[in-house]
Amino acid sequence: MFSCVDIGQGKKGGAMARAFFPALFLGDSGDTPELRGLTQLATKILFRTGRTIFEEGERADCAFGVSQGVVRLYKLLPDGRRHIVAFALPGDFLGMPLAERRGCSADAIGEVSLCRFSRDELGTLIGKSPKLTRLLLDFAARKLNMARDQLLLLGNGSAEEKVAIFLVDWRKRLEPLVAISHPLPLPMPRQDIADFLGLKLETVSRTLAKLEQKNVIRLVPKGVFLNGLEDTALVTGRTAQPRAGIRWTDEST
Repeated sequence: MFSCVDIGQGKKGGAMARAFFPALFLGDSGDTPELRGLTQLATKILFRTGRTIFEEGERADCAFGVSQGVVRLYKLLPDGRRHIVAFALPGDFLGMPLAERRGCSADAIGEVSLCRFSRDELGTLIGKSPKLTRLLLDFAARKLNMARDQLLLLGNGSAEEKVAIFLVDWRKRLEPLVAISHPLPLPMPRQDIADFLGLKLETVSRTLAKLEQKNVIRLVPKGVFLNGLEDTALVTGRTAQPRAGIRWTDEST
């Protein structure tokens, strides 16, 4: 598994200043009023592997931004199943930062370094800064687009398509953050991938084995080589609209 420092560094393995949420969120490590304001409000905290950061429905007196590591955001369904709604990366807020209550639960995948902000103080700062307001709107729009894409992915296509698209999209998300060499790191366990894609654990394991047999990926501990997976019909055939006539099969549940 790659460490929280690996995921927090810049693409060139750069200075640790880049592995700090305010600079990552702003995309600017220079001395700007916005960076100074966020930095002054931030309290650095560390969560160990598997620790719960917050639970769905709790009152949100503070907001969290990821500096290093990966966080799973999830909901527990009435029947006890878990549905992972997102994986948060450095530069992401955990949910919407000004919400009064938590819309989901959050756990650390590996060690995670966070910045904690008072929700009231953060709201005041954002209200005074057009740049922070715009960035927060951009963040919300990205998360809505990701949620839409996940919804389409859950409802359409085969297990192979879902796993292939997940791997390619995961690499795209990591590329702005780290200098990705082979293999592509996969810090989350396969059960997390299954809960994100709406598949069974056995289906994910079987599908990864199938893709490896087709020589479009090669599995290694805590990672995977993508051998042209992004150029296969599994990924290039992805559309922006649900495809009519596709139904769930036993393999996709």
